[in-house]
Amino acid sequence: MTGLAAIFRKELADHFNSKRFIILFLLVYLAAIATTYVAAQNIRSGITESAQFIFLRLFIVSGEALPFSLPLFLSLFIPVVGIALGFDAVSGERASGTLSRLLAQPVYRDSVINGKFLAGLTTLSVLVASIVALVAGMGLRMIGVPPNAEEILRIFGLVVLSIVYGAFWMSLAVLFSVFFSRTATSALASIAIWIFLLLFMSMIARLIAGAVVPIDQDSTAEQVVRFEEVYRMISRISPNTLYAEAFAALMTPELGTLSVMLLQESIISGMVPTPLPLSQSLSLIWPQITSLIALAALCFAISYVKFMREEIRST
Repeated sequence: MTGLAAIFRKELADHFNSKRFIILFLLVYLAAIATTYVAAQNIRSGITESAQFIFLRLFIVSGEALPFSLPLFLSLFIPVVGIALGFDAVSGERASGTLSRLLAQPVYRDSVINGKFLAGLTTLSVLVASIVALVAGMGLRMIGVPPNAEEILRIFGLVVLSIVYGAFWMSLAVLFSVFFSRTATSALASIAIWIFLLLFMSMIARLIAGAVVPIDQDSTAEQVVRFEEVYRMISRISPNTLYAEAFAALMTPELGTLSVMLLQESIISGMVPTPLPLSQSLSLIWPQITSLIALAALCFAISYVKFMREEIRST
C-alpha cells in the first residue's frame, strides 16, 4: 500500500508528541501505581506458605482504604484511551480541511485509514504493555515473590486481552469519526455508547431476565439458574462484561466456571477449587475473546467501507 508507512509514522509521532495523550498517559500511570501499592500491601499481610499464584494477586486484589482494583481500573481507562485515539482519526482531518489535500498526494485511500488505525493500535499496545510491566515491576519489588512460568504466560495473555478490548473501543471511535464530520459529535457518540454499556446494560439485562424468568424468595433452584443464564446471555452484549469475565478467568486460575451460581454452590459446600492450567482457562474464555475480536473487526470493516466509498471534495 503506497503511503501506509508514511501515514503510520506520522500518526504515531502525533500520538506520542501530543500533550493530550501525555497528560492522559500520566494519569493512567498514576492510577496504576496507586492500585498496585494497595494490592501489594494487602498481599504482603495475607501471604501464607500454602498460597498459590501469589504474583497474580497483584492484578486482582483491591484494598479497603482504596476499593479500586486493577481490573476495574483497566476496564474504565482502556475505553477512554481507545476513544481518545480514534474519535478524530478522520473527522479531525475533515474539519481542518487537510483530508482532501492528503488524498491528493500519491497515497492510496485505504492507506490513510489503515495507517491511522495501526498507529493508534500501536500506541494503545505500548500503553497497555507498559502499565502491566509497571505493575509487575512494582509488585515484584514490594512483595518479593517472583512469578513462575505460568504466571508470566497469564500476564502476557492479559496484555493481549487488554489490547483487543481497547481495539474495539478505538475501532468504534473510528467508526463514528468516519460517519460524523465534527470531532465533538464523534467523541460524544463514542462516550455515550461507553457510558450506556457500562452503567445501564447490566440493569437492562436484569430487567429483561426478570421478565423472562420471574423469580422471588419462593423460586426454585432451577428458576434461579435459568434467570442467571438469561441475565448473563444478555449482559454479554456489552464488551465490558466480556472483558471482565475473561480477565477474571485468566488471572484467577481457581475460577473453573463463569457461572455465579456454581461458584456460590462450591463455596457453600466447602469445596476447595483446583487451579486450572492455562490451556483450560483459555478454553473457558475463548468465546469472550473471539467476541471482542469480532466486534472490533466489524466496527473497523464498516468504517473502512464507508471511508472508501464516500466522496471527498476539497474545501
